[in-house]
Amino acid sequence: MRLPFLFVLATVMIDAMGIGLVLPIMPELIIDVQGGTLASAAIWGGVLSTAFAAMQFIFGPILGNLSDAFGRRGVLLVSLFVMSLDYVVMALAGSIWLLLAGRIVGGITAATHSTAAAFMADVSKPHEKAANFGLLGAAFGVGFVLGPVIGGLLSEYGTRAPFWAAAALSAITFGVGLMVMPETVTDKNRRPFSLRRANPVNSLRAIAALPGIRPMLWVYFLYSVSIYVYPAIWAYFTAERFGWSPQMIGVSLGLYGIGMAAVQGGLIRPATRFLGERVTILLGMVFEIVSFLLLAFLTNGIIALMLIPITAIGAVATPAIQALASRATPDSQQGELQGVLTSLHALSMVISPVVMSSVFAWFAKPGSAIYFPGAPFLLAMCLMIVGLILFYRSRPISA
Repeated sequence: MRLPFLFVLATVMIDAMGIGLVLPIMPELIIDVQGGTLASAAIWGGVLSTAFAAMQFIFGPILGNLSDAFGRRGVLLVSLFVMSLDYVVMALAGSIWLLLAGRIVGGITAATHSTAAAFMADVSKPHEKAANFGLLGAAFGVGFVLGPVIGGLLSEYGTRAPFWAAAALSAITFGVGLMVMPETVTDKNRRPFSLRRANPVNSLRAIAALPGIRPMLWVYFLYSVSIYVYPAIWAYFTAERFGWSPQMIGVSLGLYGIGMAAVQGGLIRPATRFLGERVTILLGMVFEIVSFLLLAFLTNGIIALMLIPITAIGAVATPAIQALASRATPDSQQGELQGVLTSLHALSMVISPVVMSSVFAWFAKPGSAIYFPGAPFLLAMCLMIVGLILFYRSRPISA
């Protein structure tokens, strides 16, 4: 299963690139096609991110349920093929509305994270799930590295060049998947597809009804809303606070992605082995709270870069939460569970960009009564504290 394993990790990496690729170039790209100021570009950036996330919210459960019924292979391959075409459209877009259409389609194709996670659940023993979900997180981190780095470096050749590179990479990965990806859904773990059940709300109800799952879903959602403050406002925050260029923004996001990949790919296994999943989650959330507080008041870009390793340690929480939820879910509902988690993450991506970018625009706009670009990080800190309290008070999930 080594080649299929690598293919699934590559697919998650490309999904992450869909988010990170546009971050360094988005302020200049929006101003180029729409005009306006950096503050107004931040608002449009929030709209584009929200459209991307809204599609993930809707289609995460649908693709997860489809993969439970018809298999993981077809869902992943079709999505990659459409994704490569979508990047071509983004490369040619000449208006904000075509960019919006491209982000809508991109959000649908990136909803396959649920299918990739379901594949990992299919091939993992219970004690291996946290580590393997951590590898998915590491792949996401690598994509988050490559996306901003490619976006930042290729911006030298224009704001469209990164999209052409991503289109080629998606097409190559699709071709590899055709040759190496097997099917892991059999009659033993197959579940009939129901459009009513694939509705995000109905999927959420079905999964939340499982013993001990409901609090975990709330914690996952609050964690996701908080952590998405980084892609939502980082490019705008660092340009405003530190005067960083697109290249520097790309480097900083790349460093964060490397840190997250190292943590989820290497640290999660010993952390869950020696501390257990609950303590790992608690420590991860505490690290995030401290990072948010420090970033809110920083005025030195060098110190912000030095904080990145501390911030990345908090990434151990995500795979540990996924593992706890997966162990409490029947094999026939793994795709549905991962679809719900993808949907909750996407819902956070709907809410967080709009809220965080609006808070940033309010406190960073010219003539603001209170100039405080770091305000979104304080909001993220408060939400993370609520999630921490909720998780601490929840009952442990047994294996």
